[in-house]
Amino acid sequence: MTCGAHNPSTTLNRMPTITDLPSPNHDARPVPPDMLVLHYTGMRSADDAIERLRDPVARVSSHYVVDEDGTVYRLVDEARRAWHAGVSYWHGRRQLNDCSIGIEIVNPGHEWGYRAFPPAQIAAVIALCTDILARHAIPARHVVAHSDIAPTRKQDPGELFPWAELAASGIGLWASGDAGSTAASEAAVETVRSLLTAIGYDGANAPFEAAVTAFQRHWRPEAVTGLADAGTVLRMHAVVRMIGRG
Repeated sequence: MTCGAHNPSTTLNRMPTITDLPSPNHDARPVPPDMLVLHYTGMRSADDAIERLRDPVARVSSHYVVDEDGTVYRLVDEARRAWHAGVSYWHGRRQLNDCSIGIEIVNPGHEWGYRAFPPAQIAAVIALCTDILARHAIPARHVVAHSDIAPTRKQDPGELFPWAELAASGIGLWASGDAGSTAASEAAVETVRSLLTAIGYDGANAPFEAAVTAFQRHWRPEAVTGLADAGTVLRMHAVVRMIGRG
C-alpha cells in the first residue's frame, strides 16, 4: 500500500491509493488481529467524521475511513489498537479492539439520512478488505458489522450495506436462497438463542430482539423486524452451516 492522492481509477481488483491522516487515538495491540469490523460513520459528512476520529478528546478512532467517492484514509496503523469497537462481544470474546481492524465507511447513518453506499465506495471497501485479509489470518466468520458485536448500541453499517457483494469477493459469509415468509410463526426462543450463539452473538445474555435485529441487518436485510420468524431461523441455520464448513 502506498500513500498519496486519491486515485479515481479504483476497481475491485486494484488497491486504491491510501492517504495518511494520523489519529492520536490508539495504543499498543496485545494480540495479532483476527477480526475485521465494518462501521458506518453516522455523521453529517466525511469531514465531521474524520475530525472526530482524530480528536484526542473524543478518544475514538478506526484504522481506515472509506469516503463515498472511494478515497481511503489511514488513521491508525494496523499494528496498533484503534478505539472503534467499544463494549463488544463475538464468539466468546470481549474487548474486541484488542484483536480487530476497524473500517469506517462514510454514510450519514440512520440518524442523518441513511442511504445506499455508492459503487465506487464499495469497490474501495472490497479492495481494502481483500488487501487486509491477504495479510492477516482473519476467518470469514470474523468479518462482522459493528451491530453484530454491539447489538444493543449500534446499527451500522446497516441493512443497506451489500454484504452479499463482499462475500462474492471472498470477504465474510453470505447465505443465499429463499428464507421463507416474514409472516411465518416465530421459533422457540431457546432455539434461536442457540443459533445466535453458534454464529457468534452473545446469545445467552444479549436482549433477544436486539440480537435478532442485528442478525437480520447483516444476513436478512429484507426483513429487519426483530422477530424470529421462520424465514429468519432458516437463514440462521444456513449461516451456521457455512461456519461449520469453514
